Amino acid sequence: MSLLSDRPPRPGVAALAAALVAALLVLLPGTAAHAAPVLLSQGKPATASSTENAGTPAGAAVDGDNGTRWSSQFADPQWIQVDLGAPAQLSQVVLRWETAYARTYRVELSTDGTHWTTGHSATASTGGVQTHALTGTARYVRVYGTERATGWGYSLWEFQVYGTGTGPVIPGGGDLGPNVIVFDPSTPNIQARLDEVFRQQESAQFGSGRYQFLFKPGTYNGLNAQIGFYTSISGLGMSPDDTTINGDITVDAGWFGGNATQNFWRSAENLAVNPVNGTNRWAVSQAAPFRRMHVKGGLNLAPNGFGWASGGYIADSRIDGQIGNYSQQQWYTRDSSIGGWSNAVWNQVFSGTQGAPAQSYPNPPYTTLETTPVSREKPFLYLDGSAYKVFVPAKRTNARGTSWGNGTPQGTSLPLDRFYVVKPGASAATINAALAQGLHLLFTPGVYHVDQTIQVNRPDTVVLGLGLATIVPDNGVTAMKVADVDGVRLAGFLVDAGAVNSPTLLEVGPAGAATDHAANPTTVQDVFVRVGGAGAGKATLGMLINSHDTIVDHTWIWRADHGDGVGWETNRSDYGFRVNGDDVLATGLFVEHFNKYDVEWNGERGRTIFYQNEKAYDAPNQAAIQNGSVKGYAAYKVADSVNTHEGWGLGSYCYYNVDPTIRQEHGFQAPVKAGVRFHDLLVVSLGGNGQYEHVINGIGAPTSGTSTVPSTVVSFP
Repeated sequence: MSLLSDRPPRPGVAALAAALVAALLVLLPGTAAHAAPVLLSQGKPATASSTENAGTPAGAAVDGDNGTRWSSQFADPQWIQVDLGAPAQLSQVVLRWETAYARTYRVELSTDGTHWTTGHSATASTGGVQTHALTGTARYVRVYGTERATGWGYSLWEFQVYGTGTGPVIPGGGDLGPNVIVFDPSTPNIQARLDEVFRQQESAQFGSGRYQFLFKPGTYNGLNAQIGFYTSISGLGMSPDDTTINGDITVDAGWFGGNATQNFWRSAENLAVNPVNGTNRWAVSQAAPFRRMHVKGGLNLAPNGFGWASGGYIADSRIDGQIGNYSQQQWYTRDSSIGGWSNAVWNQVFSGTQGAPAQSYPNPPYTTLETTPVSREKPFLYLDGSAYKVFVPAKRTNARGTSWGNGTPQGTSLPLDRFYVVKPGASAATINAALAQGLHLLFTPGVYHVDQTIQVNRPDTVVLGLGLATIVPDNGVTAMKVADVDGVRLAGFLVDAGAVNSPTLLEVGPAGAATDHAANPTTVQDVFVRVGGAGAGKATLGMLINSHDTIVDHTWIWRADHGDGVGWETNRSDYGFRVNGDDVLATGLFVEHFNKYDVEWNGERGRTIFYQNEKAYDAPNQAAIQNGSVKGYAAYKVADSVNTHEGWGLGSYCYYNVDPTIRQEHGFQAPVKAGVRFHDLLVVSLGGNGQYEHVINGIGAPTSGTSTVPSTVVSFP
């Protein structure tokens, strides 16, 4: 008799006796009642040997919906398994078969996902709803079909595992905490609240405040949302046009005398803006993404007075009017639609952008690719009715234009109760327990000290930060490591080095990672790394990519040149970004000021679209940066063993202000092979503080004198 039968069994004498005994055990002192079995599998990660099509994934068998199903290809054998997240004492499994059922199958158990034991064998199943008792402890449960009953595949409406866990259950969902500020069109005094946060955050470059503004779908009139440090503003619709601000979302540089080169760590996402005077101002430099935005007018990337600005990033956005680049030294725009672009300084790069200027490097210095080879937009929080969900966009190949302009966007929605909502004070042990339980992570705004590495081991895990949530590793640990699994999404947070040297700050994949992830790559988006500035941090290496096919889409990896705890040895960090995996793509790569190599690329078939770099300002003398017989470490080095690599629109700048006599051999170093190609390179000396002798290897004219004029190479080799 199935637990899921429509008609309950008639109680017999034995059943009544058992019920009486159970009741007495509860009531009698000195006895311990056994915990009732609970459903452990619902919503947990599921994988399968195959799927019939995209509409019948493994996860549909553990979603609690009897109207969705997993189905396999039409062959024997096939299997489906669920990861319970942690070892559990099991009691039974319930299988709700579709018409295409298994005649012969095994229910198998494992603690590690590799070694399996048989919990139940069925040799003449009749399909329908089957309930099997289980005993033992396991984290993984698998249904392994060896003989089909029909000519179709294997198909399960639901695959339910019951038992009792071995530890406390960490709940998913919940409120988003005090620093997530949610508005709807009827909220009073919105402007006053925006202004209050801005006054606090305008110049708080290394402060501890973190804020996220969320606007529910609707129309908001007469607002000027000024966005300061560690402040993010986002709409809660499925489309930017669901949430419209008739007003402005402004970043300017009044706090720094009209100089925007330190307008870091802030973001705008998933909103439509009708600027008051027809043009919105977004004068930023690094780590300030402008994503999934619709500006119903123009966009000005320079501060008031056209002071300096030093690079930024736009993705998946529509700008109806012209973008005024003005004083921006470098910029990258991906998979967007723009009404036009004016001016260029050193290095403006476009991929998959409708309306972008034509390729013309170096005069003017526009690098334009018709499409982006592979992209997947950043996950984002939205409202489905009154319920918060996270939308995880699908992968696109050869993308051009926005992902949201033509009907329903492709991707997956995850309810908030599938997330551990992390709040300040949460320990690394609790965060890891939540991950092991099968939850995703949503970091609310705050600063998180972790005394052990956050371990992301499940495929398709989402780790999403709000309000530039910041993770600080203590005692020299690595802040976060990702296993060599498919489809992990890391997005929207900052890793800040601790006082004790960490070997790495973020690792994607272990050493020797070998799995092909081309169909479902891991993405690292708006994840920033900082060593020093907020205090004397240290790390040997910032970000390490070992997994194949990883997409790093907009990162700023920064060894601080100003702030607290800054000095050649005080915030020592030799290497910024190292790639060992094959087929890794970087779109919007910013890496600066490391003591040795800023970028080292050891994997095959790597690609970079846009790179911005400054060498370390604070080198005390030539000897401090000497690399054997080579003067200085390249800003971007491709290993001699690499046979295939390609880059577009890469720039390196030097400003050796401690010793302006320092000479840098080149900005870029790569093997001379037919498969290793670079397009549109530059090096520039800022005011003659240090000089480059070449652009790449021994190729390219030296920079000269105090004139801040780039030396360029259009094509290598």
